[in-house]
Amino acid sequence: MNDLVEGMTERVRALRYAVGRVSPTPLLVRAGIFFAVLVGFLAAYPAQAFTPRSLLALTVVAVLPAVGPRRIWPTFAALVTVGGWLLATLGFDRPPALWRLLAVATLLYLAHTLCALAALLPYDAVVDPDLVLRWLARAGGVVLAGAVLGIVLASLGGAGGDAGSQAATVAGLLVAVGLSGLLAWLLRRK
Repeated sequence: MNDLVEGMTERVRALRYAVGRVSPTPLLVRAGIFFAVLVGFLAAYPAQAFTPRSLLALTVVAVLPAVGPRRIWPTFAALVTVGGWLLATLGFDRPPALWRLLAVATLLYLAHTLCALAALLPYDAVVDPDLVLRWLARAGGVVLAGAVLGIVLASLGGAGGDAGSQAATVAGLLVAVGLSGLLAWLLRRK
């Protein structure tokens, strides 16, 4: 019994020491993950789906990738966001507005890239704020390029009636195949 008490005391001491060493930048990155995921839920889900119980569940799901960015939780949160989008468009017949689609895609990417950064930063890391700003600027460039490409493809889809939809579908397919080929080439390059 004495060994058990001593073991617990040692663990509590180690936890207090670890908490005392936490630096603010990794905590801010993890807070950014939480808010990006939570706002993504708010943009994806229909207002009718928000009850106190569902808001509590979505808040817990938003905390998970912030606490465990190296685990399966970022993927799980992204799937819950996409599920909310599908629920809104298919279950509640909400028309898929371009601004909402861009907002959800932006928040999904922001949560993803912040999880990648948080996975690299230990809790006690001393990080130059310029590193985080450069990381976010790069993410902003990706989001901007994706939004411009998305708007161009959406305008192609509306032009020319059925022929415009086919052109947008083919263009989107070519972009997806090209990106898949680029990723495969990058993986083989190692």
